[in-house]
Amino acid sequence: MKRIILVAVVLLAASVDMQAQLIKFGFKGGLNYANQSGSNITVNSDNYDKEAITSYHAGIVAELKLTDGFSIQPELLYSTQGATYKNAVEEFKNELGYLSIPVMAKFHFNKTVSLDLGPQASFLLSERKNANFNDSESFEFGVAGGLTLNVTKHIFLQGRYVLGLTEASQEADVKNSVLQISAGFTF
Repeated sequence: MKRIILVAVVLLAASVDMQAQLIKFGFKGGLNYANQSGSNITVNSDNYDKEAITSYHAGIVAELKLTDGFSIQPELLYSTQGATYKNAVEEFKNELGYLSIPVMAKFHFNKTVSLDLGPQASFLLSERKNANFNDSESFEFGVAGGLTLNVTKHIFLQGRYVLGLTEASQEADVKNSVLQISAGFTF
């Protein structure tokens, strides 16, 4: 009986260890270089040119290893995006805070580098702007692609481009786009 219990405990411990190797959790954060593409904003017959803003993103990640060369990485991020609008007289900064949920398919070239591709759903949480010229959409869908560099077993760096496919504004033909540089830690 003692041997059966001992074998069961050893098998259970091995199973827990194998599960730990299949799923990793962690967090990441970094810089956004965000802009909005599409038509220029018009307010009272004045046209405004768009310029990119520098902002941030941060959140949690999980990586589910399916094979040696392929894994899925869902993330839950707070990300600020938007643009600065200016004409000859005025300048307005439109900063949108999103809860972004990218689900990345990771194609591992080796233990160090992977190509990451996947969809991203974003939900508007906050809107900070210096002028009341447009109402932003509460949901945005986009695609993301980039590279991950595993510096150590637990530390990684990522570069990613996210392209919005749906309109970011109710009144203007603009879509979000953002270049993200991240650093993260998994355990």
